[in-house]
Amino acid sequence: MAFQDYFPVFNRLSAAQQQRVLSSLTERHVKKGTILHNASTNCAGLLLIRSGQLRAYILSDEGREITIYRLFDRDMCLFSASCIMRSIQFEVTIEAEKDTDLWDIPAQVYQEIMAESAVVANYTNELMASRFSEVMWLMEQVMWKSLDKRVASFLLEESAIEGTRELKITHETIANHLGTHREVITRMLRYFQSEGMVKLSRGMVTLTDEARLKGLQRS
Repeated sequence: MAFQDYFPVFNRLSAAQQQRVLSSLTERHVKKGTILHNASTNCAGLLLIRSGQLRAYILSDEGREITIYRLFDRDMCLFSASCIMRSIQFEVTIEAEKDTDLWDIPAQVYQEIMAESAVVANYTNELMASRFSEVMWLMEQVMWKSLDKRVASFLLEESAIEGTRELKITHETIANHLGTHREVITRMLRYFQSEGMVKLSRGMVTLTDEARLKGLQRS
């Protein structure tokens, strides 16, 4: 399928605007672990995912990571073009969590069309509102939920994303997603294992009692 099938408001652009977007696109294939945008890079374009998975995270002053949201097929990444959204005052890093195929729309082209098209402006504002809702949800989780509930929620979410109860993931990776230390995650996972909720092996966490994890998540 082509870009036109992935960009939901494409058919509501004028013929000239459609041609401007299509002629400016860059198709990219990025490997897992590639950093697509961070504080040291110039303003990148807007990224529309064809297939794969991206992760947006922020860094603390101590260098600890915390995931603010993840992006999947058909999702648009706005923060990679934060220069066109002057209200954004924090630095976001965008990383490929899996090998990913995507389109890169130059920030200047998108900004010009957004200024011309109320449809694109509204679409962009709705996306931005959705992303900030995810950030606010994360803040609520960090401030009000205990770590055991956050770990349980993460494991269940990861299982749903991957479609398996056998998660090939390290304690360090989980810690990076949740903004804490690896040792803390290791202790929590060992507790989960002692309670029969997970089974741990090298580089893998297997969910053995999803019902109890869901109960912990909701409690």
